[in-house]
Amino acid sequence: MKKSLLSLTICVLPLFCTEYLTNKSCNECHPDIYEEYQHSWHSKTWFNDKLHRKVANKIPVYDCARCHMPAAKNKEQMAEGKVWPNASDKRETDAISCFYCHQIAYVKKAHKFDQITLARQAEGYKPSLYGSLENPDENDKHASVKSPIYDKYACMGCHAHKRNNQGVLIFQAMRDDQTSESCIKCHMPKTPGPAEKMNKRAREHHHSHDFAGIHDSHMRSKGLDMAVETAKDEIRVTLTNKMGHPLIIQPARLKYLELKIIRDGKVIWRNFEKSPKEDAQGAFYIDFADKKGNLVPIPYFAEKILKSNNLDEKESRTLRYKVPSLRKDDKIVATMYVILAKPACASAAGVRDRELTEPLLMKRVEKIVQ
Repeated sequence: MKKSLLSLTICVLPLFCTEYLTNKSCNECHPDIYEEYQHSWHSKTWFNDKLHRKVANKIPVYDCARCHMPAAKNKEQMAEGKVWPNASDKRETDAISCFYCHQIAYVKKAHKFDQITLARQAEGYKPSLYGSLENPDENDKHASVKSPIYDKYACMGCHAHKRNNQGVLIFQAMRDDQTSESCIKCHMPKTPGPAEKMNKRAREHHHSHDFAGIHDSHMRSKGLDMAVETAKDEIRVTLTNKMGHPLIIQPARLKYLELKIIRDGKVIWRNFEKSPKEDAQGAFYIDFADKKGNLVPIPYFAEKILKSNNLDEKESRTLRYKVPSLRKDDKIVATMYVILAKPACASAAGVRDRELTEPLLMKRVEKIVQ
C-alpha cells in the first residue's frame, strides 16, 4: 500500500513522471546546440539575469517563473509568494530548460497569458522529446518525435503576451493571428552543423539555439531600417520596423532617435538636450500608471498604460523636424539607440549596471547636405 501511494505521489506532484534531464546532460549528444544555448538569454534566469532579478525582487511574489524557470515544480507556490527560487534545484537554475521546452504538446490561447500543456510521460520509460526534425534519431536518454507544434506554436507559450493581475497588457510580442514561424526564421535560423554529435543521418544544418535578440549588435541593426532626407529647413527620418513584432515589447526598454546637425565639426542642433523623451516622436517606450495617473515604473503594479509610443511590426513612420536652415556640407547624423533598463525602471529597481543603463547602438545613418 505504501509503495502504491509513493508511486502516485511521484507521478502527480512533479511536472514529469520520468527523471528530469538537466541542460548539462544534453551536452553529451548535442555539444554545438548546448554551447549555443549557454550563450543565449534563454539560459538566463533569476539567478544570473541582473535586471530580471532586481525587478522581480521589487514585487511580493515571483510569478515570472512560468516563463523564466518553467521546469520548476512549484511555480504556483512562487506565484502565490509562498516560496522563492532555490539555487540548489536544477529545475530552477536551468532557466528556460531544454527538457521543458522539448516536451510542449499544446499551447492554448488565453486572455492573461497563453497556457502550455506538456506531453504526458509514462513512468518508468525514457521520455519522449519533441522537435521539428524529420526522422529524428533515437538515443539511450530519450525518444525523439517530430511535432508540428515546433514549427507553429512553441514560442507562443511565453512570447505571445502577458497581462498583470490588474488586466493591464504589460508585454506583447505576437498577435493572436501570428505563429512561431517568423520567430524561428529570425531567432533560430539554420546554421551549419548537425543537431547531434553522432549525426547518423549526415545532417548538414540545425536550428541555432543562440536565440539572438536585443543583446546581439547584428540583430539590433538587422531589425530596423532608417533613411534620412533633407530640405532647406527640415529633416525627415523614416524608420521601418523590419521585425515581426513591435519595436518595443519589453516594458523596461527605451529606444530612441538621436538626431544631430554638425557644421564645421560642431553640433549646432540636436533633437533633445538631456532626455530622449524631450522628443515625443523619436522616443519609443511604454509607461504605466496607477489609478491616479502617477507613473508606475514596475509593470506588476500598473493599473493602466500612461503613454505608449511604438512601431508595429513592419510599420514605417516618417519623423519630421524643423531645423535651422541647412548649408552645403552640413553633416546629418541619425542614430537609434536602445537602453535595456530605462531610467525610471532602473531607479525603482536599483539597477546601476552600465550595460543595462547606458545606450546600445542599433543603427546609424550619416548624410552630407549637397
